[in-house]
Amino acid sequence: MNCPALSATINGVFVGRIEDHWFDKPPSAIHKIAADGPQTVTTVGFDTDAQADLSVHGGPDKAIHHYAADHYASWQSEGLLPPGTLPAAFGENLSTFGMNEETLCIGDILTAGSAILQISQGRQPCWKLNEHTGQKTMAYQFQKTGRTGWYYRVLEPGTIQVGDIINLTSRPCPDWSVAKVTRARLTKRIAAEEAAYLSRLPELASGWRDAFRKLAIGQLDEDTRKRLNPD
Repeated sequence: MNCPALSATINGVFVGRIEDHWFDKPPSAIHKIAADGPQTVTTVGFDTDAQADLSVHGGPDKAIHHYAADHYASWQSEGLLPPGTLPAAFGENLSTFGMNEETLCIGDILTAGSAILQISQGRQPCWKLNEHTGQKTMAYQFQKTGRTGWYYRVLEPGTIQVGDIINLTSRPCPDWSVAKVTRARLTKRIAAEEAAYLSRLPELASGWRDAFRKLAIGQLDEDTRKRLNPD
């Protein structure tokens, strides 16, 4: 299928390890640091990166998180990040300018360095964003604005480093932008027939397919308050 010409230069690659960051709360690997030189990518992400809770982060469907560096200016102008805040503030693995949730679609296949990646879902923000940024409503603001970033599965392992080009090569699902699908998943506002369609979309992450299956039949029971701000 034809797809638009879309590419960007990777301006940041970030990895982290599991650490205790907050009193009386679970450990996290949300604190990422810049990685120099080629970084090995496996089917579960960068081999120097880690995720603390594999029930909500990581795994083959959420191997790498990409966040649009363009969004940082908006967060700063809204007073939710200090001036001069640099990428990695949200725990992302990849940073670029010129790609975002509106211009990319679920199922998009992209080359990055020598790896081949496929967009599997948007990010489902949680309370760790609040703790990490010091803004108690940050997870909610992520959800409200749709500036969530997106996850990749790794179709072909390889290496990625700063300065590599990430390039869109295939778009099998042009009707389903990351923004549209993520908004439907987070707000649960979607027609039953569309939810049923997404539940069968093989390019979508399995966890989100299951959620849309339940949405289609009115059986998705979620308390988002616990995810966004459990305190």
